[in-house]
Amino acid sequence: MSEPFTAGSAAGVAGWKLLGGAAGAGAIGAGLASIVVMSITPPRSPREWAVGLTSTVVGSIAGGSAVIMRFGLQSWAHDPFGLVAMLGLVFACGLPAWAIVRWVFNFIEKRKDASLDDVVADVRKGLGQ
Repeated sequence: MSEPFTAGSAAGVAGWKLLGGAAGAGAIGAGLASIVVMSITPPRSPREWAVGLTSTVVGSIAGGSAVIMRFGLQSWAHDPFGLVAMLGLVFACGLPAWAIVRWVFNFIEKRKDASLDDVVADVRKGLGQ
């Protein structure tokens, strides 16, 4: 029978390989960003919690990927310290996602009974056009 520590470590390494190192770093960054954002601006309902979690994770992964691709940082994935830096980028990209989604939904909620013309006029007015 193997030692529990050795078996647990082997399972962790296998799980990390299954996720693929860079994807695992992205998942960790997205999860941490979600925790931070939800701690700062707690959701008002379970529905808002689900939307906030989803938008933060998608914002982290998509935004982090866009930054990495834009600046050609893919080579960082071959170095453990580079993976940590990529995790930081993914984390940072997820932070504004929850706020943006919340602003958009609040804007929509305030105008739920307005016509499309009224909403377009409000947006134009807000943009200074």
